[in-house]
Amino acid sequence: MDIYVVIKQTFDTEEKIIIENGSISEDSVQFVINPYDEYAIEEAIQKKEISSGKVIILSVGPERTTEALRTALAMGADEAVLISDEKIGSDETSISKVLAAYLNSRTYDLILGGYFSVDNGAGQTAIRLAQLLDIPHVSSITKLVLNDGIANVCRDAEGDLEEIEVKLPALFTAQQGLNEPRYPSLPGIMKAKKKPLIRLSLDDLSISEADLVEKTNRVSLHLPPEKKQGEILQGEFQEQVSDLVDKLQNDLKVL
Repeated sequence: MDIYVVIKQTFDTEEKIIIENGSISEDSVQFVINPYDEYAIEEAIQKKEISSGKVIILSVGPERTTEALRTALAMGADEAVLISDEKIGSDETSISKVLAAYLNSRTYDLILGGYFSVDNGAGQTAIRLAQLLDIPHVSSITKLVLNDGIANVCRDAEGDLEEIEVKLPALFTAQQGLNEPRYPSLPGIMKAKKKPLIRLSLDDLSISEADLVEKTNRVSLHLPPEKKQGEILQGEFQEQVSDLVDKLQNDLKVL
C-alpha cells in the first residue's frame, strides 16, 4: 500500500507572534510539524505496519520545511518530497494545484493530511486537492479502518459522530483523537539521515506559473488592539445609565 501524507511546517503554538512591517517575523522562531498533520503521519505509519507498503511525506514550502520532513522520516516514514519555489505563493488554491501536479503522475492507495493548519485555519488545501485528483474526500476523521479497498471512517461532525464508507483511493484529513503520535526515537533519527528526501521546483512538474493564479490575497495583517482597563461608573443609578449610554454612543460608537 502506497500512502502519501501531505504536511505543512508551522509556528510552534507556544511562540509569540511578532508583526513587523505587515508581516510575521520569523527571527529566532521555532517551527514544527503542523499538529494535526502529526496524526496523519502516525496513522499512515500504523497502516504501513499492518499491510506493509510505503509512506511518502509530501510538502510545499520553503527550504526550512526539510526539518519537518526529517522529523516525519524519523517517526517512521520511508521517503519525503519537498516542492519549493518562490513562484508558488501561499494561497491554498495554488498549493493544491502544485500537489495535484505531482500526485497525478504517481500511484497511491491513500492520501492523508491534517484537518487544518494552525497558522491560518483555512482547511482548504486537502478539499481542493481531492477535487483536482477526482477522488473521495472525508475530513476530520477520528477512526480509519481499511479492508479490501474500502475505507470505513468516523468523522467528527461538530460534536456528533458520522460513519462513512468510501472506496479507495481516497483522501482523509485527521482530527485530534485519531491516534497518539509517536515521538521520533534515537535510532529513527539516525535512520532518517539516510532516507530519501527529494527536492523539486515548478520546473520539475507539469505546471506553469501562469496556472497558479491566487484566489485570495492578504490585504493587511495586524495584532488586535490592546485591551483597555475596565472602568467603574460612579454616581446614582440614573447617572450611571446616562454615562454608560454616552460612552457607548460617543466613545465606542456601538449605538
